[in-house]
Amino acid sequence: MSERGALRTRLDLLAREVAKFGAVGALGLVVNIAVSNLLWRTTDLQVVRAGLLATFVAILFNYVGFRYWTYRDRDKTGRTRELTLFLLFSAVGAVIETGVLYAATYGFGWNSPVQSNVFKILGIGIATLFRFWSYRTWVFKALPAKETVLSAERFLKQGRTEQVPRAEADSVRR
Repeated sequence: MSERGALRTRLDLLAREVAKFGAVGALGLVVNIAVSNLLWRTTDLQVVRAGLLATFVAILFNYVGFRYWTYRDRDKTGRTRELTLFLLFSAVGAVIETGVLYAATYGFGWNSPVQSNVFKILGIGIATLFRFWSYRTWVFKALPAKETVLSAERFLKQGRTEQVPRAEADSVRR
C-alpha cells in the first residue's frame, strides 16, 4: 500500500471513530441536559450540584455506548483497569464541565435556566475534547494492527533470530 493510501485509510478510520464517538456523545449530551433540567425544575438542588449529578448519569450512559459500540473492537482485557481509567478521565472531564458552569453561576451570576443550559453545553464541549483524547489514548487501547501480528507470526515460524533486510542482502552479494 502506498503512503498516500495508508494515510487515507488512517484518516478514514479516524473519521469513523470520531463519528461514533460523536454519536454516543450526542446521546450522552441529551441525557445530561435532560437530567440537569429535570433536577433543576423538580428539586431544590443547587444548579452546580444538579449539573454534576446529571454529568455522572451521562458518564455511565456513555461508558456503555463507548465500550459496546464505539470501541467494541479495542482490547477487552483488563476491564478493571479500563473502567478505573474511564472513571478517572471522566471525573477530570466533569471537573472541566462543572468548572465552566460554576464560574458562570457563581463568578458572573449567570444562573437563569437559559444561561445555565448554555454554560452547561459549553462546559460539555470543552470537556469532550479532553475526553476524546484521553479515552482513545489511555482507556480503550487499540489492538495491534492485523498486518503487524501476521508479520510477527511469520517471523517466529521461520525461526530466525536476526532478519537482514532484502536491500542489504542484495548489496552484499554484489
